[in-house]
Amino acid sequence: MASKTAKEQKPQELVYVISGENPSLVNDKYVALIDRLAPAEQRDMGLIAVDADRALISEVLDELRTLPFLTKRRVVAIRDADDFISNNREILERYFDAPCPTGVLVMTVSSWPGNTRLARKLPQIGVHFEIEAPKGREIRQRLIGYAQDKYGKRLEYATADLLVELAGEDITRLNTEVDKLATYSADEKTITAGHVEALVGYNRMFNAFAVIDACLEKKAGEAVERLRKMFSEDKNADYTTVGALAFHFRRMFTAKKMMMEKVPQDVIGKRLRIWQNEAFSQIRRLTLKQIGDRLLELAETDYAIKKGLAQPRIAIEQFVLRMTAL
Repeated sequence: MASKTAKEQKPQELVYVISGENPSLVNDKYVALIDRLAPAEQRDMGLIAVDADRALISEVLDELRTLPFLTKRRVVAIRDADDFISNNREILERYFDAPCPTGVLVMTVSSWPGNTRLARKLPQIGVHFEIEAPKGREIRQRLIGYAQDKYGKRLEYATADLLVELAGEDITRLNTEVDKLATYSADEKTITAGHVEALVGYNRMFNAFAVIDACLEKKAGEAVERLRKMFSEDKNADYTTVGALAFHFRRMFTAKKMMMEKVPQDVIGKRLRIWQNEAFSQIRRLTLKQIGDRLLELAETDYAIKKGLAQPRIAIEQFVLRMTAL
């Protein structure tokens, strides 16, 4: 029985490591892998989930070496196994040299450095899944697919882009926002920009509008005070404020061009969803070049924050103070 199972189990599938900094995405991959390795009808007999905080290497290896009963394989799974690996590295290295042919070890970790002995041995007996958070266009496409697959709702790319600007790029948070938007939009087949602005971004956009207004009034203290209020009221503001400011400036840029082309204000307001007269007052105070320059500054600030080259709150305050000095 053991010999037959060993033939069925390919050598390169005896150890799986799933690594990534986003726990939600790592867990999604873990669940999908466990569903494949240990189908529901075999799970009671074939899956042993071990608590990483209480895992003993001797017990883990005993479980892996126990012959499967009524299942094709015996799967031992350890989530958040970083410390477990660090504490038992030498023993695991020896196990990787001669893994049990009827047991499958699955581990999730936050990182899997490629210069370790374990990492170099793994390709001979297993698979490493490195889970990276989606970026740029991929985030928007994932949101579009998520809305369609889970709720049967259409989410236009521009609307997904607005959602990312207002809520940040954390895919777990974004999926949660889509969940709320799907409920908010009720029987409507499309999640619109209006839904996003009303449910996700109203307070954030209003606050960003107020900061910009104070800057244009040359009221540096008031602008910084309003900015700091944004930070205190929203735990995600460090990573969403730049997006909220950029949203306003992008809309101002488009509106300014339309004004220069003699498009009536009511048409601009309807097309760009600008309802406040104060917003048009802001637009008139700035030249097209000044608005474009602010967008470029915000893009540079965003890059510095994401690359760890600047502290979010300090970088955003510096932007606000520069703008006040215009």
